[in-house]
Amino acid sequence: MKTLLVIKSSLFNGSGQSSKLAEQFAAEWQKRNAGGRVLVRDLAADPVPHLSAEAFQGFGLPAGERSPGQQAAAVISDSLIAELRQADAVAIGLPMYNFTVPSTFKAWMDHVARVGVTFEYTESGPRGLLEPKPVYVFAARGGQYEGTEADTQTGLVRNFLRFIGLPDVQFVYAEGLGMGEEAAQRALAEAGQRIERLAA
Repeated sequence: MKTLLVIKSSLFNGSGQSSKLAEQFAAEWQKRNAGGRVLVRDLAADPVPHLSAEAFQGFGLPAGERSPGQQAAAVISDSLIAELRQADAVAIGLPMYNFTVPSTFKAWMDHVARVGVTFEYTESGPRGLLEPKPVYVFAARGGQYEGTEADTQTGLVRNFLRFIGLPDVQFVYAEGLGMGEEAAQRALAEAGQRIERLAA
């Protein structure tokens, strides 16, 4: 049975446009993967705590040597990594807040990046340790940023995913959502058409 992991990072839970796009993709994916399972990680409903120095240091310790706080952080990190490992594909709903990713998504990244677990350093540089799988990022933005210097989000997310072993990343942009109803509807319709093609 195939599994799709859906990660929502909008402050508005399921009502955010990026979440709706990710949900649309999940619905199309299920149509084409009969019996497939959709696993949802909603970072607004169940936020990942920001990484602390104590938690970071605890990641490198054996379980029996961790403090209670370090062990709690490791449990969260382990569960997030386990979700990635069991997924056959990943869909990320990603709004742009102040030219970057939501802070909850950055916290997710910080708990997923674990040396010796999801990546390692070699003589030729870092190597991701996750099994490759397709990742689809549904980027919802109020303005027009794709392909410009102001798009500081795409490179960050693509580089991070490649770092942990997930180089197959496709972005679907819905931009101009804050530039009037007509522009927003056009952008969402175009994103919807792209989703149908991706899920086919």
